[in-house]
Amino acid sequence: MPPAPSPTPSPPAGTAPSPTPREAGFALPSDAAPHAATWTAWPHGEARWEGMLDAVRSEFAGFVAAVARFEPVVLLVADAGVRRDAERRLRAAGVPEGAVRMVEMPYDDVWLRDQGPTFLRDAAGPRAILDPHFDGWGGRYPSERDAALAGRLAAHLGVRRFPADLVLEGGAVEMAEDGTVLATRSAWLGDVRNPGWDAARTEGALRALLGAARVVWLEGGLVDDHTDGHVDTVARFAGPDAVVLVVPDDDDAENRDAARANRAALDAATTPDGRPYAVHALPLPRDRSRVGGVRPPRTYANFVLVNGGLVMPTYDDPRDDVAAGVLAAAFPGRTVVGAPARALATGGGGWHCVTTPEPLGPEGTSLAAGGAP
Repeated sequence: MPPAPSPTPSPPAGTAPSPTPREAGFALPSDAAPHAATWTAWPHGEARWEGMLDAVRSEFAGFVAAVARFEPVVLLVADAGVRRDAERRLRAAGVPEGAVRMVEMPYDDVWLRDQGPTFLRDAAGPRAILDPHFDGWGGRYPSERDAALAGRLAAHLGVRRFPADLVLEGGAVEMAEDGTVLATRSAWLGDVRNPGWDAARTEGALRALLGAARVVWLEGGLVDDHTDGHVDTVARFAGPDAVVLVVPDDDDAENRDAARANRAALDAATTPDGRPYAVHALPLPRDRSRVGGVRPPRTYANFVLVNGGLVMPTYDDPRDDVAAGVLAAAFPGRTVVGAPARALATGGGGWHCVTTPEPLGPEGTSLAAGGAP
């Protein structure tokens, strides 16, 4: 758990619960903290995937199998038909019986990092769920069922829920073990989400709701990203004093300027004790092809940390192995495993986007273990 930050004013009334999670002793753990499980959701809806659903589901089966090598998986399924498809494909992928716990609940889409439960933890181990407002990434996509998902799961699991009025998408926050948050200005400080909010007010909300100690601001994300540049596509912590940073090719004009601004911001930042951050430069895939006129956010930065391992997206690209080497060097002691995500990327994200970690609690098992199978 991050150390408790120094007292900071809470956001204005109406933006945070009372008491706030921080006031109640809860905080967002780093993804590197021990997990009880990784949560994800099985893809459904042919229209939503524009003919790619079968391919995406095949990739999901491989991804769940990769995560299940390291820790339990909790899988949301939208209905009985979705459950049957997931069960069939997971068996075919060799996922061991008992490695995946399914929870049937309605949802619109699979990007659980943004619309799903954000698990908080207090110093003694009990967990809670943060339930901020979810508006379909600035009203871009239908989100009625997704907006209700975190609250429904809190009731299903019987854990404390902290509702909040502001838009806070999990992919827009990267938390270090010391409570430092990486965030991009493009995703937070425009008029798409929380109009009128400046950096100071946003930082106050992140302190109150996530227990953040401070925020290091980067500039932006990748071209054509419908999230307006979530940080998890370009920069991730590799410990409290190191960052994995996407560095595009010099001739990648679409991503070059934002990436250079991100590097400049990171070079100007220091750790809480005044040291510069070690930076691990991560390439983008060589493939820059477009789908429907849009360049999908193919990025190796959208990896998932699991207990003892790291599952990274791969794209059948010549740079898959290069990226795996960078991540292995940045995360010594973790086994790096690739999971194909080429079809998934056409939907706008990667493996980090479709997952949310449940931190380990005092009982040592997932909260979902006590529910109906």
